[in-house]
Amino acid sequence: MHQEQRQQAHAYLQAKGVERALFANPYTVKWLTGFAPPVQVGFNFFAGGPPLVWYEAGHFTLLVVDAYAADTAAFDEQVDGAVITHLGYTIEQPLAGADHLTRALRQVIGGGSGRVGLEQRDVPVYFQSVVHDALGAADFVAVDGWLEPLRLVKTAEELAKLRENFALTDVGHAAVRYSSIAGKREIDVWAEIHSAIQQAAGRRVPLGNDCVVSYRENNIGGWPLDYEIRPGDSLIVDLSTILYGYWSDSCATYYAGEPTPQQAAMHRTALQALELGISLVRPGAVAREIDQALRQFIAAAGYPVYPHHSGHGIGVIGHEAPRIVPYNDEVLQAGMVIMLEPGIYLPGQAAVRVEDALLVTADGAEVLTKHDKSLP
Repeated sequence: MHQEQRQQAHAYLQAKGVERALFANPYTVKWLTGFAPPVQVGFNFFAGGPPLVWYEAGHFTLLVVDAYAADTAAFDEQVDGAVITHLGYTIEQPLAGADHLTRALRQVIGGGSGRVGLEQRDVPVYFQSVVHDALGAADFVAVDGWLEPLRLVKTAEELAKLRENFALTDVGHAAVRYSSIAGKREIDVWAEIHSAIQQAAGRRVPLGNDCVVSYRENNIGGWPLDYEIRPGDSLIVDLSTILYGYWSDSCATYYAGEPTPQQAAMHRTALQALELGISLVRPGAVAREIDQALRQFIAAAGYPVYPHHSGHGIGVIGHEAPRIVPYNDEVLQAGMVIMLEPGIYLPGQAAVRVEDALLVTADGAEVLTKHDKSLP
């Protein structure tokens, strides 16, 4: 699992003269190992510290609390990786996850000198001191963000995970489109979406982002609340699932009854803007030029230009490079996966947003999201 990613990281670190390194950023850990904590409610409070990855001479060791041992099995089988688990929860002795993780870390560090990398923003200070104590003669260097550019172009393994995620958001959108939303609350619709997705997945699946009725004053986005969806209202539904540690994203706009002429015109314009954006996606395209084209299209149609990004990359985090925004000169490459999401918002009155996921191919783009975004 994720051996190709580790090979890329190894080559990069070798080129930088880094012989050993300690990683703790959760997105780095996921990208290097494929390991993602299965608990949705946050940090495991018995662990004593975050999952860590120790790199040395092309070998990657994942240090993780024993409660997650079953979730590391695939990584443990790889020739360039190993897993060390440490005791977390127990009734046989006092809880001391940090002490157990410290012993595991000391076990893999060894000794010596040379250039040693640390993700200083994410490795807790205490564990940094453990490395410094063990390798006092080493030349320490901050490696925060070093591996992020390597995440831009997805491997085949990553694309498979993303495709499965996008299929789940398609399920969620279908649950809205093929049910009546008039008279329901935002949170009622959200519950139906989440239920459909988890039934399809056969497991718990975290779900974000927006479920917002059009008469909200801030109708761009937000968590679903108890706002009632009245006849004639529209509803923006923007969905992200997290499966295998990878994110999806997608958006469509739905109507409680027949759309008004104003709603229909706004919807058609947003769809046309999305189609324009898709037509511009190819290797060599510049992020800010795609952003500019979408904003100009919306403005030329007589609508206020949306205040958010036109799109973003996606992978081990919901928003990563490349950002499709006005300042960004980044050039698209084949193998990137990006979102495009133009919208039109009239605060407290009407709103529409549509969004697709796109794989940048050698000669254009493949649309990865299959949900129906058309007018009813």
